[in-house]
Amino acid sequence: MQTASCGRAILVVSFGTSYNETRARTIGAIEDQIAKEYPDWEVRRAFTSRMVIKKLLRRDGERVDHITDAMERLISDGIRTAVVQPTHIMNGMEYDDMIRAVSEYRDRFDSLSVGRPLLTSAEDYVNAVSAIASTVLKEAGRETGTAVVLMGHGSEHYANSSYSQLYLELLLSGFPDVYVTTVEGFPDFEDTVRLMDGKDYRDAVLFPFMLVAGDHAENDMAGDDEGSLKSVMESHGCKVRCIMKGLGEYREFRDIFVAHVHDAMRMI
Repeated sequence: MQTASCGRAILVVSFGTSYNETRARTIGAIEDQIAKEYPDWEVRRAFTSRMVIKKLLRRDGERVDHITDAMERLISDGIRTAVVQPTHIMNGMEYDDMIRAVSEYRDRFDSLSVGRPLLTSAEDYVNAVSAIASTVLKEAGRETGTAVVLMGHGSEHYANSSYSQLYLELLLSGFPDVYVTTVEGFPDFEDTVRLMDGKDYRDAVLFPFMLVAGDHAENDMAGDDEGSLKSVMESHGCKVRCIMKGLGEYREFRDIFVAHVHDAMRMI
């Protein structure tokens, strides 16, 4: 990330992860790409998960600002123009919390703008399907009898409908063997199995539709417990392969976030 002070900053806000390698390949890669795209702006990092922040400090001695601390630091460092770009997938609870935190500081900047999560506008869904087709589906292959299942986090928040919209966009774009499921929302694993019923899939390729391939990918998707997505698919007769990559590892998804930074800058 760029660190030279220039009076203008882009604060990249992520939930965070304690998985160091995937963090560098996803969150770090997004920050680096934004910094290269906007060399005259300082790029900074903030997490919204205090649990992750505390774990990184305790385990690795690595300090990451919480969103409120990051906003205070921008002000104390003399930043007068700022863009806050989330790396969230949808406009859910984490995004709402971030907006509430940022809103308290609006009158302390000359200009403050907030970018969109990955899935917000109709165009975002089209771009996401294009990114899925050129990355995930290329790695998964599209052999007859193979289902591709994208696993999102899921939420009780109304924004959970983003997963259903993405599924419909995939279906209407000519990808009937690609499914979207969630760990904690709708559709859940069993809902997805019902959608697959009668299609006689022999193989299933699982992919975390999450920014990072962290704990949820390791355990809820690829774990050996009977409730994992892998185990559920295997119990229904599928040979399972897991692709352990977060969305942030692919330039095609990073490009969507960079485009959202560009859109946010137009509002300054």
